[in-house]
Amino acid sequence: QVQLVESGGGLVQAGGSLRVSCAASGRTLSSYFMAWFRQAPGKEREFVAVASWSGGGPYYAESVKGRFTVSRDNVKNMVYLQMNSLRPEDTAVYYCAASRVVAEIRSPASYDYWGQGTQVTVSS
Repeated sequence: QVQLVESGGGLVQAGGSLRVSCAASGRTLSSYFMAWFRQAPGKEREFVAVASWSGGGPYYAESVKGRFTVSRDNVKNMVYLQMNSLRPEDTAVYYCAASRVVAEIRSPASYDYWGQGTQVTVSS
């Protein structure tokens, strides 16, 4: 079993920056796919980024490419999402997800473990 806990969300003005973190416990992260998703009110959960792994990555959603950076620290069992140039449309609950095997890295259905989410609100 893997337990994931996100932190670092909050309220920020448009154009600002925020870093959200995901702490994992229960297993060593190094062999897991680690990704970030987000879900805005009334919308489906959507892929944001997946951290690099031995076979490739990182990959980003087009909407965040060039603004967000995903990273992982396998020693600390942490995954981070640095978000710059934030926009009001980035407002959502951000979720950390993990899985040993992933059929499609951009699909929420591919991930077995989820955190509780952290709210990010970007004001205009």
